[in-house]
Amino acid sequence: MKLKSILLAACLVTGLNSFAQNRGNEVGFQSDNDSFLAQGSDRYYTNGFFLYYRHALDVKGNQNLANKVLGFEIGQKIYNAQSGFLPSVDYVDRPVAGYLYLGSSLNLLYKNESNLKLSAKIGVVGPAAGGYPIQKFIHNTFGFYTLNSWQYQIRNDAELNLSAEYNKLLGRSDWADISLTSYANLGNGFTGAGVGPMLRLGNFNQLFQSVSTQSTASKSSSQGLLHKQELFFYYKPQINVVAYDATVQGSLFKKHPEAGTQEITGDINPVVFSNQVGASYATGRFIFDISAIFNTKDVKEMVHSHQWGALSVLYRFN
Repeated sequence: MKLKSILLAACLVTGLNSFAQNRGNEVGFQSDNDSFLAQGSDRYYTNGFFLYYRHALDVKGNQNLANKVLGFEIGQKIYNAQSGFLPSVDYVDRPVAGYLYLGSSLNLLYKNESNLKLSAKIGVVGPAAGGYPIQKFIHNTFGFYTLNSWQYQIRNDAELNLSAEYNKLLGRSDWADISLTSYANLGNGFTGAGVGPMLRLGNFNQLFQSVSTQSTASKSSSQGLLHKQELFFYYKPQINVVAYDATVQGSLFKKHPEAGTQEITGDINPVVFSNQVGASYATGRFIFDISAIFNTKDVKEMVHSHQWGALSVLYRFN
């Protein structure tokens, strides 16, 4: 009986370990909020929530690709002026807006530790994005102040946006590496580009199977990875060039403000600097990432710069 129990326990451990190593799918969420930084503010990009599903595709026999990941996501972003309660229209220093979208992506990750992630999103900016009812629900649920700003929000407009993200390893030591990060957006909602370095410190894996490139879902064996688990800190400064932002400027094809509305739009700053600091932890099944993002003013009328926190949790399975 004792021998049978030992054999059963060994089988269970082996099965769990195999389950942990077989991580071709992952599902999870990301939550953004300025309150995560405990500064008592409720302004600008104030809340975001995103759901993710990623599925690893087979790359056996491919001489260049180490991993390939197909992704789907749905997300919502909410933007306030300097507060959700405005005494008058004169306090609208950043347009009020909601943005809701559905997207898909294909992440091509190469053996030379570069990757190209291509994405497409369809969505809506305006009342149809549900920014006001969601923020009202949050404020009512937690006893926050009464909102008085959404009457000025950007009006409804459908968005189609394409984007490409490229990363490339530049150098690595045992406990640190640095890579190039870049992206480009094109669409009637968001058009612009950004570039900068990313520094990682700690136990990290190659860019073809890492939290850093959203490539932890994989059908490849974990053999050959630098670490069985990832635990590292990162710093990501970036310069961003903005050509169009529908949450600030409204529809690309309509005159503003729209007749019969109190819509207020703004003027974008064409260059925005951002700094992101964070930490990532990936086990056989779970992935956690927490970060803080600090941006310069992205709208000329803004009184303050803005910042927010982000928390991601994902679960990997078979």
